Amino acid sequence: MIFKKFVDSVFSAFSKIDEEFYEELEEALIMGDIGVEATDTILEELRNKVKEARVTTPEDCKKLLKESIKEQMEVRDDAYDFEEGRAVLLVIGVNGVGKTTTIGKLASQYKDAGKKVLLAAADTFRAAATEQLKTWAERAGAGMISAAEGADPGSVIFDAVSAAKARGVDVLICDTAGRLHNKRGLMDELGKLNRIIDKELADVKKETLVVLDATTGQNALAQAREFSEVTDVTGVILTKMDGTAKGGIAVAIEAELHLPVKYIGVGEGVSDLKRFDADDFVERLFA
Repeated sequence: MIFKKFVDSVFSAFSKIDEEFYEELEEALIMGDIGVEATDTILEELRNKVKEARVTTPEDCKKLLKESIKEQMEVRDDAYDFEEGRAVLLVIGVNGVGKTTTIGKLASQYKDAGKKVLLAAADTFRAAATEQLKTWAERAGAGMISAAEGADPGSVIFDAVSAAKARGVDVLICDTAGRLHNKRGLMDELGKLNRIIDKELADVKKETLVVLDATTGQNALAQAREFSEVTDVTGVILTKMDGTAKGGIAVAIEAELHLPVKYIGVGEGVSDLKRFDADDFVERLFA
């Protein structure tokens, strides 16, 4: 991880904890995509912990730093309650972040868990997205509702919701809103989709998950901010969290936007999309 390179360079360069050490660590965290706001919070907590524990060596300080980041990234106990019953997942994200592939992986995992899954191809402005989603639906053994290119996404969602009710579907996953060029248009579209779901499936749990490419660093944070301004995002899915990813962007997103990371993609296989685990994440971040 690039994050590890930046942070390790500081801990290896200092033999004692002083103001210069903290200044260098601050720069390293920001360079590692933690972000200014998250860095300020983490360093404030770290200073307090160092004083309370009477830590004097950078190596012991590093352990406290890992603890601070783990505490900040801890996912609430009820974060995955939607997986326990009937649910609708609205999955959003710009083109190229792995949104459709992520939906396919989720569908496969839910099917393997014994759930009845239906996909809605409501990203109707990109024909390739529908074709790709169809491939994943067939691979997962899930149903799919789609329409012609350029069709009204609301009509696709309405048809998908109707089918979900008729077929007794456990999880409806909607591929939608893959663009950011028009904030007002995006807000109106997502508002319409949410109204359809709230009216027709009022008794099911609803999640709105934004898919972000971890390798894009601060661009991912900017995308998360844009989407959170136009709809009620409930969680983040970070793709490409393998050895090339900076990783620290996950901390920035949680700190600045208060959006929990719920899944991370660590590879190409279906099983490589995993629930977010703060302990495992931080160990990978420093590994």
